[in-house]
Amino acid sequence: MAKHYKPYFLLFCCILVVFPLWFSQCRAAGDAPPSAAAPSKNVSASTVCKSTPYPSYCQTVLPSNNSSSNVYDYGRFSVRKSLSAARKFLSLIQRYLRNSKSLTTTAIRALKDCEFLAGLNMDYLSSSFKTVNGTSRYLPVLEADDVQTLLSAILTNTQTCIDGLQATSSAWSVRNGIVAPLANDTRLFSVSLALFTKAWVPRKKKGGAWRPTKKQLGFRNGRLPLKMSERTKAIFERVSRRKLLQTPEEDQVLVNDIVVVSQDGSGNFTTINDAVAAAPNNTQSTDGYFLVYVTAGVYEEYVSIAKNKKYLMMIGDGINQTIITGNHSYIDGWTTFNSYSFAVVGQGFVGVNMTFQNTAGAIKHQAVAVRNGADLSTFYSCSFEGYQDTLYAHSLRQFYRECDIYGTVDFIFGNAAAVFQNCNLYPRLPMPGQFNAITAQGRTDPNQNTGTSILNCTIKPADDLANSTTTTNTFLGRPWKEYSRTVYMESFMDGFINPAGWQIWSGDFALNTSYYAEFNNTGPGSNTSARVTWLGFHVINATDAANFTVANFVFGDDWLPQTGVPYFSGLL
Repeated sequence: MAKHYKPYFLLFCCILVVFPLWFSQCRAAGDAPPSAAAPSKNVSASTVCKSTPYPSYCQTVLPSNNSSSNVYDYGRFSVRKSLSAARKFLSLIQRYLRNSKSLTTTAIRALKDCEFLAGLNMDYLSSSFKTVNGTSRYLPVLEADDVQTLLSAILTNTQTCIDGLQATSSAWSVRNGIVAPLANDTRLFSVSLALFTKAWVPRKKKGGAWRPTKKQLGFRNGRLPLKMSERTKAIFERVSRRKLLQTPEEDQVLVNDIVVVSQDGSGNFTTINDAVAAAPNNTQSTDGYFLVYVTAGVYEEYVSIAKNKKYLMMIGDGINQTIITGNHSYIDGWTTFNSYSFAVVGQGFVGVNMTFQNTAGAIKHQAVAVRNGADLSTFYSCSFEGYQDTLYAHSLRQFYRECDIYGTVDFIFGNAAAVFQNCNLYPRLPMPGQFNAITAQGRTDPNQNTGTSILNCTIKPADDLANSTTTTNTFLGRPWKEYSRTVYMESFMDGFINPAGWQIWSGDFALNTSYYAEFNNTGPGSNTSARVTWLGFHVINATDAANFTVANFVFGDDWLPQTGVPYFSGLL
């Protein structure tokens, strides 16, 4: 009898030894078991390059005489080389700026945009290299998304620089000296992103199905529960004329300090920029928000929140009460990137109860009200008002809740991973001969984790369009870049939406490589029977739609609760 039990005894022993090791490896690998681990075996450069968008270029970059390298080695080499390329490009831009006396103002502005963006790229690549240099395993899901987001953003920043230079017609000499190295940098950054995705991003990327409970929704009835000192609380209640909710600890928003902006001199500052300048530098989320309370008024200033002003919360007295306004435009010599009235780069920004305007008008073409390049940023109960290019959702991860957005041509554009939830989108009356395109998403690479997700929103014409006797075609979007990605889900579409739904950019550009999808929308404009027949257009099911929810697309359950902004994680 004993010899019959021996194989089972050995099997049992193996399970006791192997299972704990397997389980620990799964946790470290971000829920991927060892059998699904990223390949650590040695491969040739030519083999690993096949997984990138530029196989031939990739082979000229990676070391080809190293037979003992695996995909992690190649990935680290590529990211390190990308950092070196970004550093060289920044030096090149600065050299042009030192010798810019013969250049036009517009050309100089385009170069300064490139300088700014190149500096961000160096930051993002330095952070990414620290991560990839520390492990040869799949990363945990959230950490992998952090790095994929940064590597996606360096491609976006590089493309923004190229776009600005190409729009500067007088800078031919500058363009010839910069666009060529930028083209090589773009390919190198694309290779780095592809190798990172192959080596470090776990195959199981979905977030959880957790939904916030009612107790975890911080903003209620226009009031904000805050965890702050008694002195700060007294100041807030005095200036805002409201009492703070008495709420459980987990329902509170952590605030470290508060300043008041009031044009009549009764606050700490009379301008928003002065208040932002007073914020501490490079704080962490655990330090609490620096809260800037902006009293009612029209603030004619160009506000920019720099990358070192992290976790800044700005609260106004309400839409059409606290207004930030400007009128810079492309026609008046500003780059699209720098035509903003309000710009934010500092991570963790939260904006509440404010209106942002660009009043240049339709006749001035590109004129941005808000440019957002802040990771983990949130706008709640805000209004964005402009015509062409109103809201530049430029890069990184963003969330918009219960916001009003007005515009005409491409009025929500950029290459962020952005979710719009419970928002109102209001196409306006454009110039004669123009059509409206609500979105123009700018994804340039198939490995970027970017796109525009519009969930439970309402799309209706603004009053000027609704009352016009002129026929204006309004489309859900058009492909600004080759891998443009936009999804409308569970939203109401009024009957003024063109039955085709989507519009071309130029000829057949990106019609097969873009990803446009609709899911379970309602209203007379939601009928998909006459939609475009491009390969890039899809009517999707709930399983595919779930990929573009707050939980799965921007991993919002990990960072939105601390903002106090209400949201739902999945589909309705």
